[in-house]
Amino acid sequence: MKIKAILDILEEMAPLAYAEDFDNVGLLTGNPDDETTGVLVCHDALERVIDEAIAKNCNIVVCFHPILFSGLKKITGKNYVERAVIKAIKNDIAIYAVHTALDNHKQGVNKIFCNALGLTNTKTLIPKENFIRKLVTFTTPENAVKLRNALFNAGAGNIGNYENCSYSSQGLGTYQGTNDSNPTIGIAGDFMEESEIKLEVTFEKHLESKILKALFNNHVYEEVAYEVYSLENSHQNIGLGMIGELETEINEEEFLLFVKDKMQTGGIRHSAYTGKPIKKVAVLGGSGSFAIKNAIVAGADAYLTADLKYHNFYEAENKLLLADIGHFESERYTKDYIVDYLKTRIKNINVISTEKNTNPVKYF
Repeated sequence: MKIKAILDILEEMAPLAYAEDFDNVGLLTGNPDDETTGVLVCHDALERVIDEAIAKNCNIVVCFHPILFSGLKKITGKNYVERAVIKAIKNDIAIYAVHTALDNHKQGVNKIFCNALGLTNTKTLIPKENFIRKLVTFTTPENAVKLRNALFNAGAGNIGNYENCSYSSQGLGTYQGTNDSNPTIGIAGDFMEESEIKLEVTFEKHLESKILKALFNNHVYEEVAYEVYSLENSHQNIGLGMIGELETEINEEEFLLFVKDKMQTGGIRHSAYTGKPIKKVAVLGGSGSFAIKNAIVAGADAYLTADLKYHNFYEAENKLLLADIGHFESERYTKDYIVDYLKTRIKNINVISTEKNTNPVKYF
């Protein structure tokens, strides 16, 4: 199996189009045409992880955080990023990062976070904006079902927990072909009035080329009439953070002890107690100070994230319990998820989790 086949599987797990614009996800080093010898999954592709990949005959390192985040003008080995990249290139190691592509996925980082805490009734905390488009097209009644199904197969028609969603209406279409036309119905030069079906479907914007290919390949008209709109609707299943509910409400101290145990953190920094029980919990793996207001608006009793600064804790405003559980800790189960996913899709190739702890933060 070539590396590019593994990359296709990783894209299915976490489409790169889901990533935030600032991010650097996907294949960072390596030749996708090389044969795969093994896959090593890690949180951070540090030099010691590359050494482990070499020792275990794994020529793909799948990391959560991209080791290359911003551009490099020189690669001389002067820092930990350059040393890891040099070693990977010298040893034909491909590095692939998922980061916010998996952060934004409905089964990704924050769902994993919620599952670790046993949260139920989960939903996206900050739904992704400007990600949904709508296709409107017109065809003959005889072609409508075939065309609609082709669009579904290309990825159109998914809304929340529902698939194959569309709307059809019947109307009267008119056209008159020029002498150079070859109409499916009628004769060039004749003015025609024909019954038509108007078909409408929504789709995620990164699928547009695939959707249009299905449209053109399955439409019967010589000239396909269609319209594509960008919608202002939020995508309810893609976005940052999640919010859910504990099975039973508990007090704040019990809650923090529970979180410390489940997320295996060496310590939790938190805002002042509110004196209210904890039932509804918002989470955002990694750096999440920007979503404090979102958690408050969503009615969370507690918000768990990482990398909070001194003044961020004031933003709790006694409306919720704000807790910084550590960056690595908030994402700690992501690596296991990636390994499990790949093992269900890849046979006869070794997929393993790193034995290296890449958390740079230590607790005294």
